[in-house]
Amino acid sequence: MMMTLCGAAQAAAAPAASVKVSLDSAVLLMGNVTPLHIEVIEEANAGGDVFVPADTMCANVEIHSLLRSDTTDLGNNRRQINIDLLIQSFDSGVYRLNPVRYIAGNETIVSNQPVLKVNPCLVDSLETIHDFADVSDVDRHFADYLPDVVVKYWVWILVVLLLAAGGWFAWMRYKKRAVVEPEKAKPVLPPYEEAIEALSALRGENLCQKGMEKEFYTRLTDILRHYLDRRFGINAMEMTSTQILDALHANPDTKLSQPKMQQVLAMADFVKFAKVRPLPADNTAAFNSAEAFVEDTRPVAQPEPTDETAPQDETTRPAETSTPTSNTPKQ
Repeated sequence: MMMTLCGAAQAAAAPAASVKVSLDSAVLLMGNVTPLHIEVIEEANAGGDVFVPADTMCANVEIHSLLRSDTTDLGNNRRQINIDLLIQSFDSGVYRLNPVRYIAGNETIVSNQPVLKVNPCLVDSLETIHDFADVSDVDRHFADYLPDVVVKYWVWILVVLLLAAGGWFAWMRYKKRAVVEPEKAKPVLPPYEEAIEALSALRGENLCQKGMEKEFYTRLTDILRHYLDRRFGINAMEMTSTQILDALHANPDTKLSQPKMQQVLAMADFVKFAKVRPLPADNTAAFNSAEAFVEDTRPVAQPEPTDETAPQDETTRPAETSTPTSNTPKQ
């Protein structure tokens, strides 16, 4: 079996060429490898082929692998092809390698056949055959029964366990000593007081003076939406501006104050969606309208009970008069 390492042959008269094969070492130890060099010199336009055996150089010498294959320009329209192989043998002896053939046109050139000597490996010359040693038990320790990861990292595992135990002990002591006071529930303000307090806090932040008009109108409308939810049960947080105005118009308690809310929502939508900065006067007017809406819809205070309408208790009830009777017998 042969393998082709160069270009296709041309059906033309082949020019003069030379093929040379050489070994790095003519003596080889059995099982080792040694380089085999193939050198072909031909005309640059010869188009010849170099045929090397595919797997063996002879009966007992194998081709281990291809090291390199390149071409060098020598000038004067001549070039040199270099092919390096690794050969190997597992049988001792002296072997003449098969030649490498170069074919160009109708002419075939055969390379030289170097000789390779393969020396055998040294073996034990003792004729006595020793039996295997008897099975013997070994001393075992506690660590032999543990997993390898525990044996390897036992120091770090011990440190982690000690830290965990210390942390748990400290936590238990802290829980015993700590006096947990019940959290006092913050009193919930009525809707009106909550809205007025939120508006006062918003005014004190001066967001418009800081160029934060969008945040100002977002906070302002959120205060009003929350107020409508708590005061009238209108889910304004989930409504659009148009839906809020329709709900206010349908409610008798808010119908008259609807224009003030409309002014605030219109200005807020203008700032948030049109992205235009309003004038300071517009900001003041919107805030005043929001505050006026809350004041207009403030719950009416119930009149305190007077003395005439208040129920009389036992302490204020007038004492009943009765005619005293005398137990003194008549004379």
